[in-house]
Amino acid sequence: MKNWDLLYHTIMNSLKENLAPFLTYHDWKHTEHVIRMAEYIAHKENISDEDILLIKTAALFHDAGFINSVSDGHEEESIQLAKDKLTHFGYTENEIEMIAGMIRATSIPQEPKTKLESILADADLEYLGTDNFESIGTNLYLEIKHTNPNLSILEWNEIQIKFLQKHQYHTSYCIQFRNPLKLKNLSILIEQKNES
Repeated sequence: MKNWDLLYHTIMNSLKENLAPFLTYHDWKHTEHVIRMAEYIAHKENISDEDILLIKTAALFHDAGFINSVSDGHEEESIQLAKDKLTHFGYTENEIEMIAGMIRATSIPQEPKTKLESILADADLEYLGTDNFESIGTNLYLEIKHTNPNLSILEWNEIQIKFLQKHQYHTSYCIQFRNPLKLKNLSILIEQKNES
């Protein structure tokens, strides 16, 4: 029997206590949001309750690797943490492998191979197609600026434009309901760039 509530509180408390304060984007609130969106998108995609629990578990761990490592490749750290913890919470080897695949699918560039991986990948970057794009993007800019203090806002917007141009959603829900606003957010950035 899986104990989601205990697992959730254990990992969330660890994120709140151990994540570096300069992580203004990859903070516990981001993890909470991705769990909520993953569950929401999964319902829209008619995923079973058993599989939704696995998606939520992957979402819970997907950035936990930042506790140990803030470099690229935190996903593998996250997967290691999940593997170390989940056997104690009633998850099978097979389920843990599925969860590892979902966490890997959040690596950039995203290349999900299964429906569940597509859902977590989309939940992680769902904000690109929302009204929160600017404020969340600013949090990411401040976080990156911590390790790259010379990054200007113009350079950052250039990075965002390239990222949005390359990015694509994978679930039918996000393609229908997030893509239109993502394209609008992109055109606003391009407009700002042309005016500057």
